[in-house]
Amino acid sequence: MKNFKLLILLFIFISCSKNIYKISEKKYNKKAKKLGKSLVSIEPDTINYQISDVIKSQNFNLRKPNLIVIHHTAQDSCQQTYKTFALERTQVSSHYVICDDGTITQMLNDLVRGWHAGGGSWGKNTDINSASIGIELDNDGKEPFSYAQINSLVSLLEKLTTKYKIPAENIVGHSDIAPGRKTDPSALFPWQAIAKSGYGIWYDEQKLIDLKLPLDFNPVFALKYIGYNTSNLKNAIYSFKLRFNSKEVSHQLTEKDKKILFLLMDEI
Repeated sequence: MKNFKLLILLFIFISCSKNIYKISEKKYNKKAKKLGKSLVSIEPDTINYQISDVIKSQNFNLRKPNLIVIHHTAQDSCQQTYKTFALERTQVSSHYVICDDGTITQMLNDLVRGWHAGGGSWGKNTDINSASIGIELDNDGKEPFSYAQINSLVSLLEKLTTKYKIPAENIVGHSDIAPGRKTDPSALFPWQAIAKSGYGIWYDEQKLIDLKLPLDFNPVFALKYIGYNTSNLKNAIYSFKLRFNSKEVSHQLTEKDKKILFLLMDEI
């Protein structure tokens, strides 16, 4: 009898787990329809004690993303990530998830605001979620990224950058937009290989060897120019090195780091 009860509980648990995605899909559709209806109506607003007029123009389309943020999931599997993004209580989501075997799963329409970036900034953009597409890579942050996964990422980046005309310098990591708070997609992420494929920026390593910096070169300005928030300079330096000099990660700029910064400015 005890085993029978356990089997029933197990069946209920498995059934509920499967229903998570049906519930999430139903709520997605409901929210999307509600959003669509809200676009149809323009309610007159009171501005400076006067009610504004409404005359609808036919010349418009949806706003488009101009930034791509790459993350690693820091979870055990794609299935765990799917579940995390499907549950309402987590209040987190991303547009795409790429598994270790290269499988790509889209979880949000590109044109809706995902909840993947949290607080952060890149250049003058201080609301990253509103301007970006989030891509999660199934990885715990301690292991290399698989060839299949990176190959799928490059293909996805090709599609998104072409479709939305997103510039190479606007393909960033979570650590870039949130220095001191985030370190994904980890020091093991192959930024150089991604840049050689045309997505993201990298520096000319040949020029690095013989480069002599101008006496008036300002590395803090260079960090800002690239896009980093330097209000906490040590955190900004750490995030920069995590991406562009991952074998020497620290909170201090070396001469090599300064040369890399100088060369990166030419790439933007």
